Amino acid sequence: MNTRKPMVTALSAALVLGVAALVQSATLVADDPAARRFEWLSGHWCGESGGELMEEMWLPPEGSVALGVGRTVRNGITTSHEFLRIETRDGVTSLTAIHNGQAPTPFKLTASGSDWARFENPQHDFPQRIEYRRTPSGLHAEIAGPGEGGKETVIPYEFRHCVD
Repeated sequence: MNTRKPMVTALSAALVLGVAALVQSATLVADDPAARRFEWLSGHWCGESGGELMEEMWLPPEGSVALGVGRTVRNGITTSHEFLRIETRDGVTSLTAIHNGQAPTPFKLTASGSDWARFENPQHDFPQRIEYRRTPSGLHAEIAGPGEGGKETVIPYEFRHCVD
């Protein structure tokens, strides 16, 4: 019995499967680099300010999209909520926010690093800028835009990992 031919065939099949897996993996990474840049944002984040509980939950980026949801609760009542999406279309990375059921508002990525990102939309009333930054203690976020007298108003949010 010739065992050499089945062994060569098995090795060839393994090599083809291995190359196919590498191509599949490289394709996923090549298709998803922008979303993967936001893995540091993933997690369940909580903060408190002025008697309000603020939460944001960001799913790990997959399929070229990072998805988030947020809510603010005061005295056991949800006072605001929003749905968030970070994705790249036609080479432009944007965060789209849907706040309290309003129309989606896109904010273009204008600057970023390995653990921070700034998104801007100068045509929006408020906010015109949204920033996220990982910190040693959690996640810093802020929204900013024109305030009274045309002066910039900046509203910071300090989040830590929620205890689930």
